[in-house]
Amino acid sequence: MAYMRRMTQTLHIVGGGMAGSEAAWQAAELGAQVILHEMRPNVETFAHRTGDLGEMVCSNSFRSDDHEQNAVGLLHWEMLQAGSLIMRTAYQHRLPAGGALAVDRDVFSAAITKTLHDHPNIQISHEEITSLPEDGQWIFATGPLTSATLGEAIQQETGADRLAFFDAIAPIVYADSIDMSVAWKQSRYDKGETEEEQKAYINCPMTKDQYEAFIDALLAADKTEFHEGETAKYFDGCLPIEVMAERGRETLRHGPMKPVGLTNPHDPENKAYAVVQLRRDNALGTLYNIVGFQTKMKYGAQSTVFKMIPGLHEASFARLGGIHRNTFLNSPTLLDNQMRLRSRPNIRFAGQVTGVEGYVESAAMGLLAGRMAAADIAGRSLPDLPQDSAHGALVHHITGGAEAKTFQPMNVNFGLFRPLDGMRGGRRGRRERYKGYSDRAKEVWTDWLAQQTGPATQ
Repeated sequence: MAYMRRMTQTLHIVGGGMAGSEAAWQAAELGAQVILHEMRPNVETFAHRTGDLGEMVCSNSFRSDDHEQNAVGLLHWEMLQAGSLIMRTAYQHRLPAGGALAVDRDVFSAAITKTLHDHPNIQISHEEITSLPEDGQWIFATGPLTSATLGEAIQQETGADRLAFFDAIAPIVYADSIDMSVAWKQSRYDKGETEEEQKAYINCPMTKDQYEAFIDALLAADKTEFHEGETAKYFDGCLPIEVMAERGRETLRHGPMKPVGLTNPHDPENKAYAVVQLRRDNALGTLYNIVGFQTKMKYGAQSTVFKMIPGLHEASFARLGGIHRNTFLNSPTLLDNQMRLRSRPNIRFAGQVTGVEGYVESAAMGLLAGRMAAADIAGRSLPDLPQDSAHGALVHHITGGAEAKTFQPMNVNFGLFRPLDGMRGGRRGRRERYKGYSDRAKEVWTDWLAQQTGPATQ
């Protein structure tokens, strides 16, 4: 990345999660002086366990790493080309996870914290920001756990009802408490280039009777109640398992508990009716999270219900699941295409608060906000963001492409991309179409980055 001249105006970034950390890195690498405001550990949240930057709370996965057939994998690729701190650190501390990119979450966040702490252009402050400043350059990347006071200030400024949905967190199990005489290690369809990748998951099989009893227990379990007047809206990619079970008894068996692509070596002749998968959560292999098992069950109920899973009857939990409120803006009505608040253009928003969903998408919005803010401070204009890139498709969606009346958080996906023109040879199959989207995105993204390597402003 080309360095700009030393800038005299300071960029303030609020929130040290994926988006804020990436924004700070991008802006600092471009020569901006950055103060990163992270209220933790002075002000704690429901979900975080440490005061480290870039702490992963819901999962340890960045999802698919396939940059030709998966939109989030393409986003990985684009971010790496732009010198992303989040993605570079993720690859440095990745764990076996089949075709997904999973990381050792504690080592990952510690590395992010050290890198930002050591950067000469970054100062870290642990004060809580509770209002929207009138002047200066600011990026608010406070994510799903925006403090109540700041949330009220944002609501007052935007004049809109506070929009929110709920995220749930999956439990983490100590590996040595899993009964491997019942469970076994295998990635679905043996996916992975190495034996370690092909055995990245621990699988717990269920018979039909065991599955039916498990569903009954899920539906009957004590669950977290919401405050009066709150409507429980969930992001579809992070539904609590109880909510899925309420949609039909077979829903889980066709979702996170699907038995396909797996063979139980303890009983290879009999196909499991359902399978619970656990994914490695740290480099030591001592912790595993239960994949897709986000939950709003109360703690006592979780321990009872999850121990019904074969292989987990004596499970010991390093962390139980939970549910938390997730705040986001109605970005199509409030943000311009530079991610600035229309009513206060000195303020940008980034991350999940803009209405994107997922670690990668949040960090990608931080990457763009950091670059855009640094360019503003330096008196430069970035070239127009190419809509045919993964970054561009996502920003276009949240800042104008989505229907404002029904706006809900969105993961990156190829449905956000403009159709391909002139598909040669009748390329109309899904694989060919996705490859076409990816090839086009890589070309325009590479060109966009190349246009930013000119001489710095004097």
